[in-house]
Amino acid sequence: MNAIEEKEGAETVARSAALPLAGLRVVEFSHMVMGPTCGMVLADLGAEVIKVEPVDGDRTRHLLGAGAGFFPMFNRNKKSMGLDLRSAPGLAAAIRLAASADVVLQNFKPGVMKKYGLDYRALSRLNPALVYVNHAGFLPGPYEHRTALDEVVQMMGGLAYMTGRSGDPLRAGSSVNDIMGGMFGAIGAMAALMQRQSTGCGQEVDAALFENNVFLVGQHMMQYAVTGQPAAPMPERISAWAVYDVFSVRDGEQIFLAAVSDAQWHSLCQALGFDDLLADPQLASNNDRVRARPRLMPELRARLADREAAELAEIFERHGLPHASIMRPEQLFDDPHLNATGGLAEITLTDGERAGEKVRTTLLPLRLGGQRPGVRMNPPNLGEHTQELLLGLGYAEQEIQAMQQEGAVV
Repeated sequence: MNAIEEKEGAETVARSAALPLAGLRVVEFSHMVMGPTCGMVLADLGAEVIKVEPVDGDRTRHLLGAGAGFFPMFNRNKKSMGLDLRSAPGLAAAIRLAASADVVLQNFKPGVMKKYGLDYRALSRLNPALVYVNHAGFLPGPYEHRTALDEVVQMMGGLAYMTGRSGDPLRAGSSVNDIMGGMFGAIGAMAALMQRQSTGCGQEVDAALFENNVFLVGQHMMQYAVTGQPAAPMPERISAWAVYDVFSVRDGEQIFLAAVSDAQWHSLCQALGFDDLLADPQLASNNDRVRARPRLMPELRARLADREAAELAEIFERHGLPHASIMRPEQLFDDPHLNATGGLAEITLTDGERAGEKVRTTLLPLRLGGQRPGVRMNPPNLGEHTQELLLGLGYAEQEIQAMQQEGAVV
C-alpha cells in the first residue's frame, strides 16, 4: 500500500467513525431492490454492511434495461462475501457470520431462510440481541405466500389506478415500493436497535411491499372516508388548487406552473399582466377558482401558449411562485443545485461493459451535522471481502483455501 492509499484509507475510517451507525455490523441476505435499499441506508449511515452473495454473484450485477442501474445504485458502502449456502462449509460460514451481526436483513421468499437455519428463530438462539429484518411482499396474513413485485402491489394496492387515466392503470416511474419498503425496513431496524439499548434483546422486524403501497395511497383512502366520494385518478382529479398543472408553451416545450394560495394568485396575475382575471369576482378565492377551473384553465393555456418556457420560469422564480421544468432523469447529472450541494457522488462500476469506469450516483436526501452521508466504498466486486471477513470470524488461511477449492466461497 502506497502513501496515497494509506491516506485515503485513514480518511475513510475517520468518515465512518463520525457516522451515527458506526460500529454496527449488518449482514444482508438480499437481492433486487427492497433488501439492498435497506442495507444501503444503514451502510450510508455508517454501519458495516456485509452483502452475502451466491458464488456466481447477485443477479442484479448483470441485468439489462431498466434493471441495469440496480446493483451500482443500491450496493455502495458494502462489503461482499460470496458463499454457497448449499455446501456445508458455506452454510456454516454464513451462520457464523450472521450470529456475529447486530442486524440481519433478508428479502427472500417465505421459508427460504428457515430452510438454511438462517431465520430469526434459529439465529436468535445464537445471538439473543440480534435484530432481524424481513422484507416481504406482504405482512403475515392471507396474501403472505403470494409472489409480489413492485408492479403487482401497485396494481392491487390502488397506486397504478391513481397514477394512470381511467381505464389505463399505470405503474409509477420508479421502484417506489421496493425503495420505500427498504427504507421502512431500515427505520424498523433502527427503532429495534434503540429499544435494544434498554432491554438488551433484539427482535424481528417485518416490512412489506403491499402494506407500503397502501400507506402511499392512504391519503386517497382518507379522502373517500372524509368526503364519501372516491378519489379520481390523478390525471382526472379535482385539484385542491386552481392553478396546478403542466402547460404546453412555445416550440412544444412544457412547464409546470402553480399558484396554491390567494397571495400567489395575486402575484401570478400581476406578474403576467392578467389584471382582468385578478378583478373577476368569480375568481376571488382559491375555492372560487377551483369551481371555475373548466373555464379558467383553457383561458390560461391559451394566454401562455406563445410564451417561452424559460421566460415563464424566470418570471415565476422572480416572484417566488412554484414552477418546474419537465426534466428527464439523465438531465439531472447537470442540475446546478444537485452539483452545488453535493447531491451526487462518484463511484466505480464493478460489472458489465463499463466496469472500472467512474460514474456519479445519488446520495441519501438528508444531511447530518451539515454534511451529506457520502460514498466511503464503491459497490463491491463479487467476494471482494470474503477472505478478510472469514479471517475475522476465526477461520485459518488453510481452511479458507480449502473452502475456495471446494467452491463453497468466492
